[in-house]
Amino acid sequence: MTASEPPGDASGALAGLRRRLGAFPLTHRLVGGPDEETAPSLWQGLIGSLLIMFGSWGVGWLAMTPASVFARTTVLNPLRVEPVGVVVCAILLVLGSLLLVRAWLRLGQRLEGRWATAGPVVIRATWLWAAPLMVAFPVFSRDVYSYLSQGRLLHAGLNPYEDWISELPGWFMQGADSIWAESPSPYGPVFLLIARAVWFLTGGSPEPALLLFRLVSVAGLALCLWAVPRLARRFGTEPGWSVWISVANPLFALYMIAGIHNDSLMVGLLLAGFVLLTPGASRGRSLAGLVLVSLSIAIKPLTVLALPFAGLLLLRGAPGSPHWGARAKVWTWCLLVAAVVLTGMGALTGLWFGWIPAMLTSGGAAFPYAPFGILGLGVGWAVEAVAGAEARTVADLVYTLGKVVAVVFTAWLALTRRPVHPVLATGLALLAAVLLAPIIQPWYLLWVLPMFAVVQRWRGWPVWTLYLLVMVLVVVGVVDQLSVAQWISLFWVRITAAVVGLAYMVFIVFLDPKTSRLFPFTARWRSRRRPDATTRQTNQETL
Repeated sequence: MTASEPPGDASGALAGLRRRLGAFPLTHRLVGGPDEETAPSLWQGLIGSLLIMFGSWGVGWLAMTPASVFARTTVLNPLRVEPVGVVVCAILLVLGSLLLVRAWLRLGQRLEGRWATAGPVVIRATWLWAAPLMVAFPVFSRDVYSYLSQGRLLHAGLNPYEDWISELPGWFMQGADSIWAESPSPYGPVFLLIARAVWFLTGGSPEPALLLFRLVSVAGLALCLWAVPRLARRFGTEPGWSVWISVANPLFALYMIAGIHNDSLMVGLLLAGFVLLTPGASRGRSLAGLVLVSLSIAIKPLTVLALPFAGLLLLRGAPGSPHWGARAKVWTWCLLVAAVVLTGMGALTGLWFGWIPAMLTSGGAAFPYAPFGILGLGVGWAVEAVAGAEARTVADLVYTLGKVVAVVFTAWLALTRRPVHPVLATGLALLAAVLLAPIIQPWYLLWVLPMFAVVQRWRGWPVWTLYLLVMVLVVVGVVDQLSVAQWISLFWVRITAAVVGLAYMVFIVFLDPKTSRLFPFTARWRSRRRPDATTRQTNQETL
């Protein structure tokens, strides 16, 4: 442990692991590099990712199909079917995840004041922390198995927008959550084409399929790492900080890489398209940018909300507010390109525009635990009690109203006389769509973080609120998504993981002498807890 490293950065065992790994020239170059001051944070994050990887082998999601390599072997039995192994893996998962969060916070502290030159080390940290997660079992979500099942549907000649994965035999062994058994696919035609290719190439074998889907997520990560610093530099924000707060954020590695979500590619294509959309851009450059935005829509159709702001990016920088003629012209161009791309993709898959009704109805796929989802159910139950109408029907009307409000808000952002910054407006439109949806997933935060980060540097309460939110979402994600054998008490495994996670959160926020400084509300508590230490420090500074 270095002299600059605070107590609690790693235990003696973890420090020993760090020293042994440092013996390898490749890892030394990756972690140390030219900036030795940041090396402890990079090492700590790498160790956290390794703990996540090991923990996932015991409590990560594993398909029980005969096509699975690991389902047919007993090599993982000590970790997956023995109570002690399962509990240890759950603890490793939550500790590793929060250790990764702490490494991220400490990296930000060490780079404060020199963000202008911090880009390379932040990008190196992002790749280093993501690398071990490539061979982890899915954690924080098992949506990847629904991707594979929907690819299976399309490969079988069925329509994932009209047919359900339960229509094919053995779907429940493929690992998909039962909420998708009778739900239409919410994904665009391009992603369904990718899912079909994965099913075809792997023959439905889960482990090779997971690796291919992870490569899709990694492609999205690469696009984000390429686009975010360029957008930040263009809009006058520190590129290193923008990448650190949004893409190096542990939620990205945990939910996009370890959790294997196509949202990574969706956001990456959108941001890359925005990079190419500059005022005065050539027709070829603007066409390429709009094609990328359209492909993002063809991954997850919700990004259609970004289309009007893609057009406004082409007008940004013109003197005064864009006049209506210019807006109409650029929006016509945007619609034409998007229509051609989406029609072509629809024709290629044979699904055409089936994603439109599917996008409007897929919100009912899971129990609506989001605030707006609870509101819709509450209104439904109240109307049912008073008027006898079916609660779910009333709730669906409330959810439809939420979609309408989100669209109206997006239209206002685009049509207002002095438009909001186009990238910021995209983030606001997506945020409104999320908050007014019946379901909110933790990784939806990653849709909007880059949009806000490239426009303006945050300070004060928004920053430490984000830190707290990241930690809460990490612990909630671990506790909610544990794969445990049916003869082992899931309740007690969750309680154990929650207690360990909350204890480490308390340490980071209140007890850690380094990270507790990031949370101003702990200052008075820390001064009361250590008055003698504070006095000694003051005396030393005076001397």
